[in-house]
Amino acid sequence: MDSSRSLNGGSLPFSSQRLLALAQQLSHYKPPPCSLDDGDEQERIIEETVGKVVSQVGVQESVTPISQNPEKFKPKRAAVLICLFEVDAGDLRVILTKRSSRLTTHSGEVSLPGGKAEEGDKDDIETATREAKEEIGLDPSLVNIVTVLEPFLSKHLLRVVPVIGILTDKKAFKPTPNAAEVDEVFDAPLEMFIKDENRTEEEREWMGEKYLLHFFEYETEKEKKKYTIWGLTAGVLIRAASLVYQQPPAFLEQNPKFKFPKIVGRNTVMR
Repeated sequence: MDSSRSLNGGSLPFSSQRLLALAQQLSHYKPPPCSLDDGDEQERIIEETVGKVVSQVGVQESVTPISQNPEKFKPKRAAVLICLFEVDAGDLRVILTKRSSRLTTHSGEVSLPGGKAEEGDKDDIETATREAKEEIGLDPSLVNIVTVLEPFLSKHLLRVVPVIGILTDKKAFKPTPNAAEVDEVFDAPLEMFIKDENRTEEEREWMGEKYLLHFFEYETEKEKKKYTIWGLTAGVLIRAASLVYQQPPAFLEQNPKFKFPKIVGRNTVMR
């Protein structure tokens, strides 16, 4: 990969050799095939692949209805932006948000910038960067997109695609949170998501399979604000940190290994 090019056509050069090396490393990452969009093979993919998608994430909650009417599994798409930048000490940090307390779902929770795909989005990269601009005012031209990870499946069966980008000039980004969606914008060290420090876990059960739900506690240095990062967001960041630092987390992930049902109906629930 050229030092001034990225997957989304960004033209900003990387500000350090480390960021350039990281971009080159991540650009070679090939997520496992898990497309749910090949019409003729829909049922086979559901049977063979969706279980893998689920097993990639520390699933959030354990009880939620799947569908009121039987239908084939066709999840809605969403994308989140894992926007990384380098601080003077050389550490990598990731931009996070605290969702608005006025939202009806997941209010006040920590999440990555992102949201559901819209009809005009050409791909997951555009979804993630568009949503980041709408939520926190992050101009897509400031971010070099370097790779796209395999999809995750949320508890509400939303297919979430993580997009990794590098912000080469942190000073150029002036957060402007959309008050309707975001209360706060902050950042945290990426490496914390593969360490066992400041982490707790709870054992949950989903469709008969036990798994661990991870909670990471983080306190900002200056403001001393405390945040809890958990569920889908924690699962995505564990995966991203493992890929960036090329090592597994220092704790047991214990993800569910079940296969998702081919047909979901009113009696299908997550236990």
